[in-house]
Amino acid sequence: MSGTKPIQNALISVYHKDGLDAIINLLEKNKVTIYSTGGSLDYIHSKGVKANAVEKLTGYPSILDGRVKTLHPKIFGGILAKREKNHLEQLMQYDIPAIDLVIVDLYPFEETVRSTDDEATIIEKIDIGGISLIRAAAKNYNDVVIVPSREDYDGLKFLLETKGANSSLEDRKQFATRAFRVSSHYDKHIYDYFNRDGEDMSLKISVHSGMPLRYGENPHQEAYFFGELEANFYKLNGKELSYNNLVDVDAAVSLMREFKDDEATFAILKHTNACGVATRKTVLEAWKDALAADPVSAFGGVLICNKAIDETTAKEIDELFYEVLIAPSFTKEALAILVTKKNRILLQLHTYPTADRMVKNILDGFIVQDMDNVNVDMASIKEATTRKPTADELRDLIFANKCVKHLKSNGIAIVKDNQLIGMGCGQTSRVDSLKHAILKANSFGLDLKGAVMASEAFFPFPDCVEIAHQAGIAAVIHPGGSVKDKDSIDYCNNAGMAMLITGIRHFKH
Repeated sequence: MSGTKPIQNALISVYHKDGLDAIINLLEKNKVTIYSTGGSLDYIHSKGVKANAVEKLTGYPSILDGRVKTLHPKIFGGILAKREKNHLEQLMQYDIPAIDLVIVDLYPFEETVRSTDDEATIIEKIDIGGISLIRAAAKNYNDVVIVPSREDYDGLKFLLETKGANSSLEDRKQFATRAFRVSSHYDKHIYDYFNRDGEDMSLKISVHSGMPLRYGENPHQEAYFFGELEANFYKLNGKELSYNNLVDVDAAVSLMREFKDDEATFAILKHTNACGVATRKTVLEAWKDALAADPVSAFGGVLICNKAIDETTAKEIDELFYEVLIAPSFTKEALAILVTKKNRILLQLHTYPTADRMVKNILDGFIVQDMDNVNVDMASIKEATTRKPTADELRDLIFANKCVKHLKSNGIAIVKDNQLIGMGCGQTSRVDSLKHAILKANSFGLDLKGAVMASEAFFPFPDCVEIAHQAGIAAVIHPGGSVKDKDSIDYCNNAGMAMLITGIRHFKH
């Protein structure tokens, strides 16, 4: 076997001991000499396995409340020594054993940050000796096996069971690769903790596990998801989520976060854009009115609701072909209906994901920006026209503004009675987006008279408010900020329309 080397001496210094039993028994069976520290040593002894205290090797006890245990030339010399004449002679000169296997599991820094705000506690969970052992052993992978985490205990167990106390160069290099993954990930989270204010402009991304997807946007593209779906969803049914599914699910959850505390709200999305949204007294009514906005685009879409899906609604939904249905819960009867279609994906949303920043790769680098988590503050909205919106119009204008925020620019949302009845997005002209939205509403027999309109950016000309007025739209909301805002305001005043200016633009490219 290429580069095969025996394991004669092992160092064990771990935080998590679960899963270690089989390994120490196999090491003892193969007559491997074990060196260990503190709690790890006590644990090994409690299992009836012989092990030597590191203190006896170094001549120093654990000091400074355990901050210094393994940081000693007799430890790092044994790990870093090349199995070559010059280095081996030095090991003999200083009575240092060559350490062939290092097993480490670091202090749980990430978990500690999640569980407490106490800085002293967090700082003490920055592992120094462990991370140094990992880097040293990984650097010397030509001679040393490094097991950097409890996640790798099973891999070592398999090696010991199949090869005894031996390892190939390929084995050692694979473990070393995982070791540097662990160390870089660990350091990244420590950096994030110290850079909580974000003043140090540096982009560091580290996610341990990538989930292979069936393919990317198209079948010829390989794709992975890096993250933890389980942190936000329980997958109750259906095939594996695809790349496109995940992109749409992200868009759906981002949109529904705007309505999560409202009455029953349903949204239907296609290619990340909402084609139907409605808020009603009941989930069934919300579903029917969301679907009515564009039943054609709803085919093969992603559906999301902010309330539990009941049996009656499930029966209605089941008549439509859809890719994904997301809701905070499903009644037992509803679930029994929905799971009969084995490929339809059902996700139970238990936490709305939150993020402060978004990252996108462009050219040969990345662009990073704050997430668009800003919501309209009613106190800061400016009533720009002589006519003020009625209470119903104001409600619909806020609803429309929530919807248009999540449409691709240029975006227009037309709303009436808490129902999205027309939308236009992704056009190179805002006029085209508006015309598309009006066409959509008319094609499905939805009455535009008295409806309201939202734009995600300002109107550089009065053409959009003129087209909206001619279609029967009574009120408008937009960010404002154009040098020609007054032209649109004047048109609305002359036409008896109401206009609100938010001061907040929502470009979405």
